[in-house]
Parts: sequence; C-alpha cells; structure tokens
Amino acid sequence: MNLFPFLLTAFFFVVILLIAGWGLRRTSNVHDFFLGGRTLGAWLLAFSYGTAYFSAVIFVGFAGQFGWQFGLNALWVGVGNAVIGSGLAWLVLGQRTRRMTHNLHVQTMPEFFAARYETNGIKIITALIIFIFLAPYSASVFTGLSYLFEIVFERKVSFTVVLTVISIISFIYITCGGYKAIARIDFIQGIIMFFGSLLMVYVVAKNYGGITAAATELSTKLNERIASGEIKSPPWYILPSVVFMTSFGVWGLPQMVHKYYAIRDENEIKRGALITTIFALVIGCAAYFTGAATHLMEPHTIPRTALGGINFDQLVPDLVASHLPQVLLAVILLLVLSASLSTLSSLVLVSSSAITIDLYKGYLNPNASNRSELLLMRLLCGVFILISYLIALFRPAWIVSLMSISWGAVAGSFLAPYLYGLFWKRTTKLGAYAGIGTGLLVSNGLYWYWFFMESPANAGARAPLAASIAMVVPLIIVPVVSLLTSPPKPETIQKAFE
Repeated sequence: MNLFPFLLTAFFFVVILLIAGWGLRRTSNVHDFFLGGRTLGAWLLAFSYGTAYFSAVIFVGFAGQFGWQFGLNALWVGVGNAVIGSGLAWLVLGQRTRRMTHNLHVQTMPEFFAARYETNGIKIITALIIFIFLAPYSASVFTGLSYLFEIVFERKVSFTVVLTVISIISFIYITCGGYKAIARIDFIQGIIMFFGSLLMVYVVAKNYGGITAAATELSTKLNERIASGEIKSPPWYILPSVVFMTSFGVWGLPQMVHKYYAIRDENEIKRGALITTIFALVIGCAAYFTGAATHLMEPHTIPRTALGGINFDQLVPDLVASHLPQVLLAVILLLVLSASLSTLSSLVLVSSSAITIDLYKGYLNPNASNRSELLLMRLLCGVFILISYLIALFRPAWIVSLMSISWGAVAGSFLAPYLYGLFWKRTTKLGAYAGIGTGLLVSNGLYWYWFFMESPANAGARAPLAASIAMVVPLIIVPVVSLLTSPPKPETIQKAFE
C-alpha cells in the first residue's frame, strides 16, 4: 500500500494541531472561543462559511445520488448553493444579523430568539433542537469521510479505526483552539478544497477526452439507462426540493448564521459575499459534475447494495479511486477531509454553545464564571463528538437522509422566526413559537409517515422534499399568528432595530 496518503494526512493533522495550540493561548473566555472576539475579516469568514457549507456529505452522498439520478442537471444544485445559499444569504442577512445581535447583546441563535421575542422558553426549546438534530448531521459527515478513507487506503484500515482517529483529532483541535484557530484552519482547508475540486474535475474529465466529451458521454449513458428501465426517473419535484433545501436551508441553520455574528465590521459583508459565492460555485459544481460522471464507470465497477440497488454513498469514492493515481488520490482525500473537519467544527461549536450559553449560563446559572463556562463548553464539544461518533458507528446507509432530516428539523424550525424577526417588527412571540413548532412537526411528520406507511427508500428519496415543505409552511404560519396576537413591546423593537 502506498504510504503517501498516510504521510500527507499525518502532516495535515500536525498543522491543524499546531494552529489549535496557537488558538489555545489566545482564548480566555466563551466570547473568544465561540465568536473569535468578533474580530474576523471577510476572507477568513467567507472561507469558514464555505467550508462549513460543504462536507463529505456533498461529495460522498449528495453528489453520488443526485449526480446519478439527474446527470448534469444536478449542477443546478451547485449553482443554487452559490447564488442563493452563499452570495444572496450574505447580502440579505449579514448586515442585519450583525447589527441586531450587537443591539441585543446576544451570541447565539437561541439567545437572539429569547431577546427578540422576550421569552426564555424559546431559548430552551431551540437550544435542545440544535443539540438533538445536529448530531445526525455530524454523524453523516463522519460516515461519509470514513467511507472515503476506507477506499483510499484499499480497505486495509477499517472504518472503525478511521472514524475513531478522526473523532479524536476533531475533539483536540476544536476544544483547544476555539473559533480564532478554527477560522484560520478553515481558511487553509478552503484553499485545499478550492484547488482540489478543480483538480478532481480535470483528472476525471481527462480520462474521457475532456469536459465536453465527458459531459456528452455521461448524458448519453444516463438517457440509455432511463430508456432501458435500469434507472427510473425520479419525480419532477425532487431536484427543485434539493435545490431549495440546500440553498435556502442555510439561511436558518445556526452553524451558518454564526458566521455573521463574528464579522469585524459591516464593510466586510459585500467582500465576503463575493468570495463565498465564487468558492461555493467551484466546490458545488465540481462535486455534482463528478457525481454525474459516475455514469462513465464500467457496469461491473458500479457499487451495489446487498439488495442489488445502486450504493449511492460509494459511487463517487469508487470513481475517484479508480481514476486517480495514489498521489492525486491523497490530495482528493485531503479535500474531503478538509471539507468535513470544517463542517464538523461549526456543528460542534454551535451545538455546545446551545447548552453552555443558552441553557447553563442563560438559564441554570447566570452568575457562572468565565472559567467554568469555558470549561463546560469544551466538555460539551467532546460530548457532541462522542454522540456523533456512536451514531456513525452503525454506518447508517442513507447519508442524504440523515442530513435532510437534520436540515429539515433545524432550518424548518428556525428560518421563519429568524427571518421575520430580523425584518418585520410586528413578529410576535406566539408567532415565533408557532413557526418553530410547525417546522419541527412537518419535517419529522412527513419523513416518518413515508418511512412507515411506504418504505425507508421512499422516505429517503423524499427527505429533501419534507425539509423544503417544513421551511415553507412556517413562512405562512408566523405572519398569520403574529397578526392575530398582541404586538411586541415598543421598547424591545426600538432596541432591536435601532
């Protein structure tokens, strides 16, 4: 077995741990640990946003499944992520979020809800939603990354060993470094992702005569498979729901909104929007092009499940492993590793803050010292990683479903109360509660209805649709309930919107 992937990965881990050690000496309180002291500029935050957006889930799960099912039409997902989920999100949400969180003196999304809607109950509910429903998402990242490691190392290193090592490294660098270190690590990882994605497309396309020839051939193969009945065309609504979920969903995800809190000043926002749009366009389109290119694999090399269906989670890893020499394969491994660790760090930070800042400091022990609060947050980072690790040990078969369930529950619950809270002064406490409850009920209700009444496969295929509906319904419910209930106090509105 070639040692180059081992050596490159080991070097990468050493660099991460050195930066984490640097961050440890510069983190003295939770404000530093969670927000980096609100001192970060456009380049660091834009790359941190982009690397948190894309993880092993997109390369291993989404790109494989939707690239196989929709061919080059799956590129619309990447375009939507860049234009709507990145550039537009920054321009619409960035300035207002930074300004209002300053006015209300809040650090987290549950704190924002509590201050904006004048109720501590909403802080408890939203903090629990974050901690419970982001764990499956984190587990899906661990799972996808471990699949790729297994293939790159020619299955001579077991899934469990890879999962354990990655979990330990994640625990050390996240709990030590805090966000000052994590943002700098994300920047390095973002550079690896950007150029690694371009390299991946170039090498895969070159094997089939270039991008134009490869695109023509894979489209022909897809049409032949559909015509022969080998592939059943998915319902028309699946692709739009994937675009909607993955593009608008990030508007309500706390690990993404967190980036706006940490912006140094409002002048950085337009620059950050441009940087993150270009970054997301390259990463997203590269991933889905590679997923569509799996149609160029020889029939006997296409991975199958035990029941004979396509194993979507192994399509892209198998394609990449079969076409790249070990040196380049190690670079692609580093690409997916970078994407995954940055996403994990965002998930872990936000989830641990939900318990530490929103429940412990904000509700159970308001007089807690900086030292005890910081210690608890680091401890909870470890607890969250452990929970995600244990879920991933079961090697869940549907990575896309895990992510969709998480996005549906969290974005479905938070998007409407957050968006209306930022821009509409008439939004009320009961309106926010109604939006959170509706989003949670719709996302889980639809998925588990399809799971038990039809089949797990149907539920998995429709999980993005469930998540999309869960985001749309509260956008209607929140204003209706708000108009039917008493308006918020004028002094609260004045403070939030000044």
